[in-house]
Amino acid sequence: MYEDRPAWAQRMEAERKARGWSPLDAARAMIAHSADPMPDDKTVARQWRRWEAGEVEPRDRKELIAKVFGTTTHAFFPVPSKRDGRAEVLAVSGMDTVDIVSRLRSSDLDQATMDALAITVDRLCSEYAYMPGDQLLAEGRAWLTRVVGMRSQRLTLTQHREVLVLAGMLTLLVGCVEYDSGGRQGRLAAEGTRQAALALGREAGHAPIVGWGHEMQAWFALTRGDMKGVIAASDEGIAAAPSDSVAVQLWAQKAKAWARLGDRRQVEVALDSGRRLLEGMAYPTNPENHFTVDPAKWDFYAMDCYRKLGEDALAENLAREVLRVGIDYDGTDRSPMRNAEARVTLGVVAARQGAVDEAVSYGMKALGGERKSLPSLAMVADDLGGVLARDHQEQPEAREFLDHLQVLRSA
Repeated sequence: MYEDRPAWAQRMEAERKARGWSPLDAARAMIAHSADPMPDDKTVARQWRRWEAGEVEPRDRKELIAKVFGTTTHAFFPVPSKRDGRAEVLAVSGMDTVDIVSRLRSSDLDQATMDALAITVDRLCSEYAYMPGDQLLAEGRAWLTRVVGMRSQRLTLTQHREVLVLAGMLTLLVGCVEYDSGGRQGRLAAEGTRQAALALGREAGHAPIVGWGHEMQAWFALTRGDMKGVIAASDEGIAAAPSDSVAVQLWAQKAKAWARLGDRRQVEVALDSGRRLLEGMAYPTNPENHFTVDPAKWDFYAMDCYRKLGEDALAENLAREVLRVGIDYDGTDRSPMRNAEARVTLGVVAARQGAVDEAVSYGMKALGGERKSLPSLAMVADDLGGVLARDHQEQPEAREFLDHLQVLRSA
């Protein structure tokens, strides 16, 4: 009966049960969150059952349902999207990489070349999630060198700003990949690159680049365990770009920091602030771009917070949703790094429930991914390692995972 239900209907049931609610409880929560008059709770509960069964789509209630469960409309009811790639650059601009590079060497740049370059930068930022780090770093640096070299050419004022913005976005991308590699060298390189991105963003008067520069600082601080630093950097970034999508991620970083400090109230304040901001934004043109906060990412942020707060049912439900969205029909990870953290979350929940084999299986799969951010993965995997070391260290499977985790920490 339930296997053919739409994904949103299955999620409605899963979210409700994770909170221990009956359909009547869910209806009452929905009425409480609504700013408009609604029918009585029993009528809404009957409608809720029809929605859960997938009999009818909640067309005019989607935003309200998402609000009840602390997420956004497009996260709960996603819009199908496709990944941009090299083929799109050629299809849209009529130029491949060789053509673009050749045109960049000319003394005067036409708009077609600028457009092709912008599409190329967007493609690179979209490949952050899955392209091998060393390959993306090499490509990103090569294109950054080409773009920075354009500043010595004859440019109009508009082109000059475009070049600054494109260079800023590439610099942000390079800095992220440098930090992903881990180690002291990676951290130092990434911080220098981050500072360069901030300078480019300020010179261009481009608030989103400045905001992302602060977001990177918050991310670096989070993986170092500097929670006050996370909050300070997030506040700076929100002040710089209060209405851009980067502010959504900055609110999420604040929520993660407060979760690690154990302040449940501040976590909820930060999560709700980011959720409301994201809910009010148009659906992104390219949700695959790393520097665009796509609606599905909100569940990923909240998952981390609930795992840290010990809300296992909510964390598990969100982790399964992250994996549902992040795995292609053929079983390929569409978002390897998000999926790794979701698997760690499922491992933490399993370990807390005493299911050591299951916990270790999730953990080992998370650590074994090819595309990873070493500092972020080590930080999250420490949660699973902590539970296994505290409660199950005598078991061989747990010790095996702890050994693998030590290797990851060393990297």
